[in-house]
Amino acid sequence: MEILQGILDTYAQFFNWSMWAEVLSDPVSWGYIGTLIILEGLLSADNALVLAVMVKHLPNEQQKKALFYGLLGAYVFRFIAIGLGMFLIKLWWVKVLGAGYLAWLSIKFFIDYYKQKQTEDDAEANGMNKNGILVRTFGLFWGTVIGVEIMDVAFSVDSILAAFAVSEQVWVLLVGGMLGVLMMRGIAGVFLKLLHNVPELEVTAHVLIGFIAVKMGLSIVHVHIGHWWFFGFIVGAFAITFIVHYMRKGSSSAQTAATEDHQ
Repeated sequence: MEILQGILDTYAQFFNWSMWAEVLSDPVSWGYIGTLIILEGLLSADNALVLAVMVKHLPNEQQKKALFYGLLGAYVFRFIAIGLGMFLIKLWWVKVLGAGYLAWLSIKFFIDYYKQKQTEDDAEANGMNKNGILVRTFGLFWGTVIGVEIMDVAFSVDSILAAFAVSEQVWVLLVGGMLGVLMMRGIAGVFLKLLHNVPELEVTAHVLIGFIAVKMGLSIVHVHIGHWWFFGFIVGAFAITFIVHYMRKGSSSAQTAATEDHQ
């Protein structure tokens, strides 16, 4: 009964309008929200393309409906997950698992990166399986919608864990999560273009995931990274990224020019 009451109290905070007015006027809160949105965009930009491929077999009008229903489902899942997570994140072993998982994501990326492995998601390559159990059970349209919902949930796990590592304030998690989902669907192309033009940003995103994992891990032993240190690391990471990018770009241009002159 105590657990249920704790979860209900967490959901009640979503409707505390005086709290919303207070915290949304705090620049620090918008800094955390902005961090979550950027991370969501960089880590999930290609997810929108995967979802688009999953519905490509439907007529155009049904494609829009399937993606819209998937978006609604993503919001419902985020709302439920954040409410439950606010309660569970108070347990030390949940933080250990969360920090460990985020650290594993970061480490795995760099292992694959330096091994130059390139993998493709089956859903991205082949789209939705028309003979799959979902389509056979629920029909082509609703089977596709459910498939999109499942993929949305899978995509959301990493983002939600990262969000809890950034902040345990309900307002940051809710606003950051909801805007992050909208960004992923609405302007995924912008992030894809940015990643194409500045590929080093993918490395930066996983460096930040590693940093966030450390932040969550330290909180287990009651060591908290202050706002200025946190945002300073974020800004510094992006600044170094763009410096490295333009240095590489300049070096590449110089080599190209030297090759042309030699020829």
